[in-house]
Amino acid sequence: MLPLVGAELKPVQLYRHLLRCCRQLPTEAMQKHYRHAIRQGYTSHADEDDQERVQMIVQRAVVDADWILTKVRIKAF
Repeated sequence: MLPLVGAELKPVQLYRHLLRCCRQLPTEAMQKHYRHAIRQGYTSHADEDDQERVQMIVQRAVVDADWILTKVRIKAF
């Protein structure tokens, strides 16, 4: 689920995208862990006002989410 790389996402859009990605994880424990991590990251960066830094965080989060989903898919086979 990587159609968002390169797109200019707003933080709320990223948050929703990452939560949707969690649904693809195989176990409830993994889903719960990553949902918690997503919420923590969102709240810890909520006061970030440098738009360049925000876009760097967004791009890194999308790439990381894709990496995790790819890793889970590879282990499933």
